Amino acid sequence: MRAVVFNGYKTFPELKDVERPTPGPGEVLLKIAGAGACHSDVGMFHDFESDPTGLMTPPYILGHENSGWVEELGEGVKGVEKGAAYLCYGPIGCGRCPACSRGQDTYCHQPAEVGYLANGIGRDGGMAEYMTVPARNLVPLGDADPVDAAPLADAGLTPYHAIKRALPHLQGGGRSALVIGLGGLGLVGVQILAALSGAKIIATDMKPEAMAEAEKYGAVTVPGGEGQAERIRELTGGRGADAVFDFVGADPTIALAAASVAQRGSLTVVGIGGGTYPWNFFGIPYEVNFSSTYWGTIEDLHEVVAMYRAGQIVPSVERYSLDDALEAYRKLRDGELSARAVIVPHG
Repeated sequence: MRAVVFNGYKTFPELKDVERPTPGPGEVLLKIAGAGACHSDVGMFHDFESDPTGLMTPPYILGHENSGWVEELGEGVKGVEKGAAYLCYGPIGCGRCPACSRGQDTYCHQPAEVGYLANGIGRDGGMAEYMTVPARNLVPLGDADPVDAAPLADAGLTPYHAIKRALPHLQGGGRSALVIGLGGLGLVGVQILAALSGAKIIATDMKPEAMAEAEKYGAVTVPGGEGQAERIRELTGGRGADAVFDFVGADPTIALAAASVAQRGSLTVVGIGGGTYPWNFFGIPYEVNFSSTYWGTIEDLHEVVAMYRAGQIVPSVERYSLDDALEAYRKLRDGELSARAVIVPHG
């Protein structure tokens, strides 16, 4: 079969012929419907000098946002319907520790024992015709479109988990939420906030087209540039936003988040832009919950799929054939995409 293979750091991936995998005990073989191209992939092949975790040793097939149809069942697999469409929860933990027991494989206590982090991150992913995955990681899609659903495995799950944690800060009248960065995760985050809270949603980005898209989902937008934090505070009556979500995570966006959050509010850095913040006691409003998150739980992904099937989340997707997967990654690397690139291996 053909697959997009990550061969090494600072090395652009290749489209290669590889052997079709066979599901082991407890696994299924998934015929890939869609595989989302994520900025995390670009980080691995373009930005990182080496493996920062010891669990992402190349070569392996990229793709951690995957959906597909069950083609084969491995030994011992029950309760999974062959031919049915599923979304794949990417992280894979030991399955036994407290974090894995609550479905939060991202925080597995024993990742070195597993040897990789996720499908497409250390283990072969879905940027291919077929992929093996633990049956436990499958979330049924029913009759929903599996191709457009693929990005929800990360671009839906990650903002959902972050927003769900911060929802207590948005309960009550007169509350507001700020979304910084309107890429794939940020735009889905705006939709999730609109569906789950009654808060005023403020969104900001440097791209006018991204802000126009956020406005379609009910957000009030503030363009980037001088006076950005002041304009955000004006929209909140001077208080600042009760919950701030930074989907970039660079130095300037974290500083903007800190300047825009309300006293006793929540500030969540979701993006992995490598930024830092020089905290001091008087540099941020009192009692702000300043935290980070990483991906989400299997339970969260079931809830994301429920929102997708109800029409509450509509990912913006550009479809590419497997032959054009490397071009999709080039566009992603060079900032030329206006939607989530999804690779469709089977037409």
